Amino acid sequence: MSFGLCVSVNLSFLFRLIGIKLFLILLYCTVCVKQLRNRADEDARIIHMSMQMGNEPPISLRRDLEHLMLLIGELYKKNPFNLELALEYWCPSEPLQTSTIMGSYLGVAHQRPPQRQVVLSKFVRQMGDLLPPTIYIPYLKMLQGLANGPQCAHYCFSLLKVNGSSHVENIQGTGGSPVSWEHFFHSLMLYHEHLRKDLPSADSVQYRHLPSRGITQKEQDGLIAFLQLTSTIITWSENARLALCEHPQWTPVVVILGLLQCSIPPVLKAELLKTLAAFGKSPEIAASLWQSLEYTQVELNEIESRCEEYPLTRAFCQLISTLVESSFPSNLGAGLRPPGFDPYLQFLRDSVFLRFRTRAYRRAAEKWEVAELVLEVFYKLLRDYEPQLEDFVDQFVELQGEEIIAYKPPGFSLMYHLLNESPMLELALSLLEEGVKQLDTYAPFPGKKHLEKAVQHCLALLNLTLQKENLFMDLLRESQLALIVSPLEQLLQGINPRTKKADNVVNIARYLYHGNTNPELAFESAKILCCISCNSNIQIKLVGDFTHDQSVSQKLMAGFVECLDSEDTEEFVRLEEGSELEKKLAGIRHETRIHILNLLITSLERNPPNLALYLLGFELKKPVSTTNLQDPGVLGCPRTCLHAILNILEKGTEGRTGPVAVRESPQLAELCYQVIYQLCACSDTSGPTMRYLRTSQDFLFSQLQHLPFSNKEYEMSMLNQMSWLMKTASIELRVTSLNRQRSHTQRLLHLLLDDMPVKPYSDGEGGIEDENRSVSGFLHFDTATKVRRKILSILDSIDFSQEIPEPLQLDFFDRAQIEQVIANCEHKNLRGQTVCNVKLLHRVLVAEVNALQGMAAIGQRPLLMEEISTILQYVVGRNKLLQCLHAKRHVLESWRQLVEIILTACPQDLIQAEDRQLIIRDILQDVHDKILDDEAAQELMPVVAGAVFTLTAHLSQAVRTEQKQPLVLGPGETHYAFMLDSSFTSPPPAENPGVGFASIGDSSLHIILKKLLDFILKTGGGFQRVRTHLYGSLLYYLQIAQRPDEPDTLEAAKKTMWERLTAPEDVFSKLQRENIAIIESYGAALMEVVCRDACDGHEIGRMLALALLDRIVSVDKQQQWLLYLSNSGYLKVLVDSLVEDDHTLQSLLTPQPPLLKALYTYESKMAFLTRVAKIQQGALELLRSGVIVRLAQCQVYDMRPEMDPQGMFGMRDPPVFIPAPVDRYRQILLPALRLCQVILTSSTAQHLQAAGQVLQFLISHSDTIQAILRCQDVSAGSLQELALLTGIISKAALPGILNELDVDVNEGSLMELQGHIGRFQRQCLGLLSRFGGSDRLRQFKFQDDNVEGDRVSKKDELELAMQQICANVMEYCQSLMLQSSPTFQHAVCLFTPSLSETINRDGPRQDTQAPVIPYWRLPGLGIIVYLLKQSANDFFSYYDSHRRSVNKLQNVEQLPPDEIKELCQSVMPVGVEKISTAQKYVLARRRLVKLINNRAKLLSLCSFIIETCLFILWRHLEYYLLHCTPTDSQDSLFASRTLFKSRRLQDSFTSETNLDFRSGLTGVSQHDIDQLQADAINAFGESLQKKLLDIEGLYSKVRSRYSFIQALVRRIRGLLRISRN
Repeated sequence: MSFGLCVSVNLSFLFRLIGIKLFLILLYCTVCVKQLRNRADEDARIIHMSMQMGNEPPISLRRDLEHLMLLIGELYKKNPFNLELALEYWCPSEPLQTSTIMGSYLGVAHQRPPQRQVVLSKFVRQMGDLLPPTIYIPYLKMLQGLANGPQCAHYCFSLLKVNGSSHVENIQGTGGSPVSWEHFFHSLMLYHEHLRKDLPSADSVQYRHLPSRGITQKEQDGLIAFLQLTSTIITWSENARLALCEHPQWTPVVVILGLLQCSIPPVLKAELLKTLAAFGKSPEIAASLWQSLEYTQVELNEIESRCEEYPLTRAFCQLISTLVESSFPSNLGAGLRPPGFDPYLQFLRDSVFLRFRTRAYRRAAEKWEVAELVLEVFYKLLRDYEPQLEDFVDQFVELQGEEIIAYKPPGFSLMYHLLNESPMLELALSLLEEGVKQLDTYAPFPGKKHLEKAVQHCLALLNLTLQKENLFMDLLRESQLALIVSPLEQLLQGINPRTKKADNVVNIARYLYHGNTNPELAFESAKILCCISCNSNIQIKLVGDFTHDQSVSQKLMAGFVECLDSEDTEEFVRLEEGSELEKKLAGIRHETRIHILNLLITSLERNPPNLALYLLGFELKKPVSTTNLQDPGVLGCPRTCLHAILNILEKGTEGRTGPVAVRESPQLAELCYQVIYQLCACSDTSGPTMRYLRTSQDFLFSQLQHLPFSNKEYEMSMLNQMSWLMKTASIELRVTSLNRQRSHTQRLLHLLLDDMPVKPYSDGEGGIEDENRSVSGFLHFDTATKVRRKILSILDSIDFSQEIPEPLQLDFFDRAQIEQVIANCEHKNLRGQTVCNVKLLHRVLVAEVNALQGMAAIGQRPLLMEEISTILQYVVGRNKLLQCLHAKRHVLESWRQLVEIILTACPQDLIQAEDRQLIIRDILQDVHDKILDDEAAQELMPVVAGAVFTLTAHLSQAVRTEQKQPLVLGPGETHYAFMLDSSFTSPPPAENPGVGFASIGDSSLHIILKKLLDFILKTGGGFQRVRTHLYGSLLYYLQIAQRPDEPDTLEAAKKTMWERLTAPEDVFSKLQRENIAIIESYGAALMEVVCRDACDGHEIGRMLALALLDRIVSVDKQQQWLLYLSNSGYLKVLVDSLVEDDHTLQSLLTPQPPLLKALYTYESKMAFLTRVAKIQQGALELLRSGVIVRLAQCQVYDMRPEMDPQGMFGMRDPPVFIPAPVDRYRQILLPALRLCQVILTSSTAQHLQAAGQVLQFLISHSDTIQAILRCQDVSAGSLQELALLTGIISKAALPGILNELDVDVNEGSLMELQGHIGRFQRQCLGLLSRFGGSDRLRQFKFQDDNVEGDRVSKKDELELAMQQICANVMEYCQSLMLQSSPTFQHAVCLFTPSLSETINRDGPRQDTQAPVIPYWRLPGLGIIVYLLKQSANDFFSYYDSHRRSVNKLQNVEQLPPDEIKELCQSVMPVGVEKISTAQKYVLARRRLVKLINNRAKLLSLCSFIIETCLFILWRHLEYYLLHCTPTDSQDSLFASRTLFKSRRLQDSFTSETNLDFRSGLTGVSQHDIDQLQADAINAFGESLQKKLLDIEGLYSKVRSRYSFIQALVRRIRGLLRISRN
């Protein structure tokens, strides 16, 4: 219990005790009381006689009864705790009807009151009978004390009313009782009439001491006492107030106003004003009082200043204060003067407030009374003021025939004065300085309470100004008013004229030090500091001001800490009666703490140095990160706000219930957690804070073990508390993982993930177990002992359902317009939530109602107001809904962040692989169950979808990287394989078929898949961004069943076809089959959603939907999805959209392109179409849809940018995020070429149709195609283009294709087409000399010299592309020969019978470059022989490299560190040093697998090139040596080369004519043939033949045609032996 609470309870007890003592005196000393009364009567007679005789009354007279009455009056006057103890003195003659006005013992009607009440009430009545003059005033003062409180006031009013009735008059004679309303108001009226008869002249008014006409000092005192009693009664009782005011005979307000205009003493005038103030509490009376004041014009003369007493000023301020609060007419004074309050405000400001310090005071306390009252008026005026646009425009009114400017609202005037360096602001700041100096003395002084109140109003004025200044200044800027104002926070930074320092804010902050004794002042001070802390520049200055003086700095820190340490909960202590004040103070203390925490949060968002760093104990003079936080007292460390915050959160963590603040002060706890999080999240403060929390406090573990918190009453705060705590835990896990603090990481992981019960609430080390224990190893324990994982319990505590307010049912307002008004009133609150400003909405709606005209509107006003109330209740409910959803999103985001950190940042080995899968499975299933519930709020879907994406990605990774091990297949043959891959292992044992794919089993994977698909369908038509995450998740899931990259060790091919067909189904195929069955079970609903997203909507959503379609179509053996795509027209839509994309893609080729989104979408689309084309039926559908025709129409492929001269040989600068125009062009072109190639490969049934369309595509973009075939630049990109293009040409530009073209061709266009094809052919053949000849050597040498470590894979790509180009050209040659040569006698010879290139290049002048043959000439057979030899040599180098890589893969752990590092760097160029050895091995393996597969592809290409070269060589040699007839002429071959040149190779493509070489044989002489035979014998020697046969033995037997090379070698050898003679 706090100190204040103890005091209040003790005082309450003391009051009751004194009351009981008085009761005992009056009960048991009845005789004494009678004696006292008799003596008082006797004394009154003696005094009366003395006065008649003109003597002084005797000094020896005792006044015991007077003193008793005064004691009772004083005792009950204060009523400090609203206990209304004076009710015991009232015993009504009949029971009251209303329960609100019953005495404390009158709960039951007609119940006899207790004796105590009877005795006390009898005392009050008897003392008033036949009252002697001497005890008249004490009796009135006693009644005034006993009338304190609403019920007491009512009883007292009734007593005075009854005393004045005719019944009493008959008893007491004609005069009636002097203690009655009748007597009092009758006397007042007589006095007023008497004064009015002889009103003083204008001259005598100026006379200093006006005589009191017709009234003695005693009578004046009696009047004052009765006025005070009246004020007390009507202050408490509204019924009494209205009854007196409306009494037709008494008319008290009129009489009092009349008296105020007469010449009466200031003291009496002041009491009259106070009585008017009490009447003014009722708005209806106040309205008429304003008008009366305007007409009567009360004058406040200067007599007060001369007397050094100011009762009239104080009373006037009190009256204005009451009237301002009750009723405030905007047109005050209209018709008499310019309307407005300004004259009153001017008087109060200039004559009262600005002078109050300089005046002399006889009674010191009165100075602060005046200040308090006038500042209270200012506060009320500013509190009720809202800046509006019309305030900033001069309003003109007509007065006595001329236009004058109306006064501005008083709030406007006050704002203007407080936003300038005005005397008013200067005095207010000076008052604050004086106030804190006085309070710092801790000594009592006169008027202390009033000073405190004045300071409170001063601080409140500054607060209101800060709250309203932004709107005020915005409106002022928009208006034309010539006023200049400055923000108050800047003015507060000004120099204090008394101290010559900028210490105004420091003075305000010093009030926090008095938080225990003056909580209101600390509250206002904290509020101001919180308000001005938003400005970064002010923060820096404040830190300097706060820390300039060491003693002040310590005191300020102590003030902040003391306020935070105060012990008040939000559900304030429920005391018994009398606790209202204490509850209010507890609320104020609590709000002060909230403001201090908000100040810290705001400051932490600013750059250092800031106030928060100072208050939380961080270094300000050194770098913040060097701070060493300590417990209070250690190494001279003071107690800071950080210690206070931790203290708040730590209470209760030792027990089972958890932190006390979470339950009792939820909002406070939430802000405390937020401060801790911000300290941990900020890079400067994170290190010191987390170190301190970890070592000194064990904060996170002790807090996390109590999650989830439970507090249904304050759900939003509870959710936010958990959010900040989980975010802090995420940072801790990340930091401890990075710093390799394994024990800390593991301890938190155990706490969050264990499903085994641990010893709860243990000390610091109790949670750390054996490191080898699995985090969740529930497979090893009895399931009965399992508990729910904490990470899942936290998820359970988040209620996904959300109550939605009922929609508005309106009778008068238009619903659409109301929704619009609500939207206009929305703003962002401190937490960044968009909510509706209810006060603003209320103002708007009330203004709308007030603007209505006519009688009907007036009649309906109550109904309209009722509907406004309904709207406001709806908006409050909606605000709560938005805030609740925001809190739920926040906590879900934090939970997701924690889960992601656990899975990604924490060391993998801390969670065993199988446990990892189990944890992810549990979380995935639970989170799906919650979001798929019918009640779940759709607003939470995005966060959940994000979490599902991460979890599925990690599940996929966990399953795919499940333990690997080397697997020995036979002697000397080791493979590195997945345990999961049953294609390498024996089938699973029959007795355990259900184990399935991974540790979690197939059934769990199927459940996850079904839930994912349900989630996708639940999103319906909207939420495409949510589905984007879900498509990503589904892709990751489907990746699980994808066979991983396996090293092509050239061994698998040794299996026979029968072995492959009869092999058992492996787990990948099984899971894939089951997956697609589940997907297809969802039918057209799922297909529709995915296809729609693929065709329309957000770019990323489209890309992922296309990727998902790609994946599903690739595994859909039944081709259900392909069928749906075709039948529903989605495939056609995708194909047609390529033409729409054309224009956008063209804009991407500018040097500075717009966003590249369109490019990525296009790539996704083309990848999907390519996937479809890989299926025979898909290729057919695409041809029907006219995909090649659409590509032919696209102009973007003709916009090939100029080559970058720096881009030679792939040696570019490191790539930036936006690729160069050439690279962008290739990203557009290559997918189109791939699609053409795949369609040509897949469409076997419609091959000619496909080839015809592809040929059209090539011809429509012939300029581009020929530019690529010229191959000016040898880079990875250009070689890729070439490889694809040569592949397409080799399949499309073939004999008979022209007949399949879908165009009507005449002879002219046919010749043009043939010309195009001929150019393609000749350019392709010309490529052989570039890539098959010795040019290639030079290029590769250049590459080897310049390749860097991170470009190794680029070199692999180049090598592969070059071999692919050679293979494609050779395939083309083979196709031309086979399709155009029906017999050996009529062979198409593509190469001349010359081996000169081979001789030149293999001879002694190897380094000299033979001239490259132009593409329009036919190359010689020498190129083929050279390529054959080159490929044979390459084969053996690739074969050795392949074998070495396989050996390395089997023994990765045995490789030297340098080699491991080199392998890793080709995968991950930077940061290899930071990763663990295990991860290095993974990267090295990945690189080796890639290398092995690259070499396997190269071996395959070399083998193909060798076989094709041998075939072509054999066909040419056979023709030249057996069937060719030499010419009679003995000219050399080179002289007749023109014949070859003139011969058009493309003649062979026409259906009418095939190329008949017999007509051209005149160009081949006998000498050429003999030379060919001689050269061929030399070139095709024994060594080459042996190599070729070795290659067949090593590779071709299992990979290619069996003994094909051997047969060809034998035939060539036979041809060369034949003698033509």
